[in-house]
Amino acid sequence: MTNPRLRLTGICKSFGATQALRGVSLEVAPGEVHALVGENGAGKSTLMNILSGVLPADEGTLELDGAPYAPRDTLDARRRGVAMIHQELSLAPHLSAWENIVLGAEPSRAGWLRRNEAMTQARAALDRLGHGHLDLDRPAGRFSIAEQQIIEIARALRTEPRVLVMDEPTSSLARADSERLFAVIRQLRNRGVSIIYISHFLEEVERLADRYTVLKDGQSAGTGLMAGTSPTQLVRLMVGREVTELYPARTFGAGKTVLEVSDLQAGRRLNRAGFTLAAGEILGVAGLIGAGRTELVRAVFGLDASDRGVVSLEGREFSHREPGASWRAGLGFLSENRKEEGLMLPLSVAENTVLTKLGRFGRLGWLRRGDIDAAGAAWIGRLGVKARGPRQPVGQLSGGNQQKVALARLLEHPARIFLLDEPTRGIDVGSKAQIYELIAGLAREGRAVVLVSSYLPELFGMCDRIAVMRRGELVDCRPRAEWTEPTLMAAAVGTAA
Repeated sequence: MTNPRLRLTGICKSFGATQALRGVSLEVAPGEVHALVGENGAGKSTLMNILSGVLPADEGTLELDGAPYAPRDTLDARRRGVAMIHQELSLAPHLSAWENIVLGAEPSRAGWLRRNEAMTQARAALDRLGHGHLDLDRPAGRFSIAEQQIIEIARALRTEPRVLVMDEPTSSLARADSERLFAVIRQLRNRGVSIIYISHFLEEVERLADRYTVLKDGQSAGTGLMAGTSPTQLVRLMVGREVTELYPARTFGAGKTVLEVSDLQAGRRLNRAGFTLAAGEILGVAGLIGAGRTELVRAVFGLDASDRGVVSLEGREFSHREPGASWRAGLGFLSENRKEEGLMLPLSVAENTVLTKLGRFGRLGWLRRGDIDAAGAAWIGRLGVKARGPRQPVGQLSGGNQQKVALARLLEHPARIFLLDEPTRGIDVGSKAQIYELIAGLAREGRAVVLVSSYLPELFGMCDRIAVMRRGELVDCRPRAEWTEPTLMAAAVGTAA
């Protein structure tokens, strides 16, 4: 490559004794989509944080269009044409949608904000993604995670960057929104924008990327043309071994009904939903952004108050739902928002693992730290969490490893009925295989699982039945074999397949 748009050479970065990057080099041409893949903790986000001005490199050089490039901060990087869509959302939750989209590059004259122009630019950016209907004046923190991801993408697109970094941009998006984003990516590539695309969805990488680089343990494990490279080859480079069966084989024999939901309504987005769940069953919940999937499991668990409806556990009405009572009743909930709801980031891996059962690790008001650390260490080993040890703050882990810790808490509690909202969001292929085996193992043991997912292959690979939410209502629920991807999407959007 004679004239790359972007060149990174020998990039090194350490955090204390942990060496996150060890001499990584990368080149991206104008108008190229370059896939950056690897396991959680391989160094992908650290490398891109250096590129986008979040972190300085300890060693190595960066060049942008042949000139030295060393951004002072993210605003400097954006002004120089480098924008990043972060996997962990970086919106200001108290600011409105339009304020977040123009933040740091507000249109102004003589020091005064040109509000109408700013709102027009924000609306145009959302229109490109098919979400021009979003309320621009609504605080960003009041949107769902998927809608916040749309706002984050719109903010990056609005600046018309020379280099656009996308870190897991579709991790919370439904199929239709992902397709709109792919169309935008193709438009940007045709205009000469260089795109670095980070994703654990290897079918997306295969579909979009011109070239790839695989990171493993902070080093480049391989780079090359995407044409002629199979997902299996990428997985082998990522994990250093074969991952032959992503979805575990399992035979479902219907047990007794353990959870029954009737005519449940909560807030503006959950209008009417009802379903049953049997022991040993995995029930998938599909639907578009804003269809009410998350609101359904939150209302069942008691995080959101319901306006009407009945929830019964093992034939008995569960009327006084709130999170503490739900935990005690054997319900476990995994939030899609691990940063704000799923974990206490300053606390250690071990403390987060046992957070819902601290009473079993103490006496007379004193905690047994050794026992807590032992429990944390056991889950680090079982789930393959990349951490220095059980006392490392969970906020220092990569997003995928944080997700493993959040899931470990449900397994440690232990729950009998699992409500899992996007449980594999931001998790690499090798770790997904582990998580899928754990979920299948729960079902084999007779425990019941509700699995909310935007990723249709996951629903078809894991679930016994799949329910579809549309505009706040659960409109259909069938055995997996009676669905196809077209019929499921048709049910989600309300059209004939």
